[in-house]
Amino acid sequence: MIPKSLFKKIRALEIRTRNSVDAVVAGQYKSAFKGRGINFADVRPYQLGDDFRFIDWKVMARTGGEPYIKIFEEERELTVILMVDVSGSGEFGSSQQSKLDAAAEIAAVLAFSAIKSQDKVGLLLFTDSVEYYLPPKRGKSHVLRLVRDIFVHKRESKKTSLAEAFKFLLRTQKKRAIVFVMSDFIDGDFESEFQMAAKKHDLVPVVIQDKHEKELPSSGILALEDAESGELYYINSSSPSVKAAYHQMALAKELDLDRFFKSSGVLSVKMKTDEPYLNSLVHFFKRRLKR
Repeated sequence: MIPKSLFKKIRALEIRTRNSVDAVVAGQYKSAFKGRGINFADVRPYQLGDDFRFIDWKVMARTGGEPYIKIFEEERELTVILMVDVSGSGEFGSSQQSKLDAAAEIAAVLAFSAIKSQDKVGLLLFTDSVEYYLPPKRGKSHVLRLVRDIFVHKRESKKTSLAEAFKFLLRTQKKRAIVFVMSDFIDGDFESEFQMAAKKHDLVPVVIQDKHEKELPSSGILALEDAESGELYYINSSSPSVKAAYHQMALAKELDLDRFFKSSGVLSVKMKTDEPYLNSLVHFFKRRLKR
């Protein structure tokens, strides 16, 4: 039984994200993610201005010389997998929402966009292991269940292993899929599995960030807790040298990750907990169209 407060949260998210999909995202999504090819659908009588290369000469011969044009339609049959990092670091958020809340909302938008284009969509929730997997299906009821499952899932571990998540993906998803990976990517030793997944699937890293992971607030001595290990670190957040070193360390990690994505041939998208995600998402779709 879902608590009433959680049900209201899920319902509000459904309304908000579906409105976003209808108003902004759906068309951009469909343009950015094409189907596997073009199939012959039907023929129609030739009209002035039609491309003569598409005349069906066999039909023309059977109809006594009247020209007909072949009609083609896109073959989509796309499968979308939403991989969501539900480890302990996702609880962090210095604004109104945590990184996990942001990931859940982005996942909902992508799921509703997928079913609007008649694509199948599945869900994979992971920490240092895959804790939940919902196989891809079509339909509104399936997507509503998917969104609900993100919120009601009670994780078994606070740690992260992107490598284990990609290994599971490679074992279970035999056919090529569009795979959105929503995570802060605060992890190590996942590069090999990531690149194997990127060769087999259309991989899209969605990097969820919070501003205070790069910029320290001026709040004197701070106790920083590692959300996954529980270790405490004490720093003077008002010290200019400490703030500068913290920023440079975070920036170096971000640049290393950007370089890794580029070398792997994937196009990533960055989302921040304190900024509207729709602009970043639409900008990503437009960048993808130019590739």
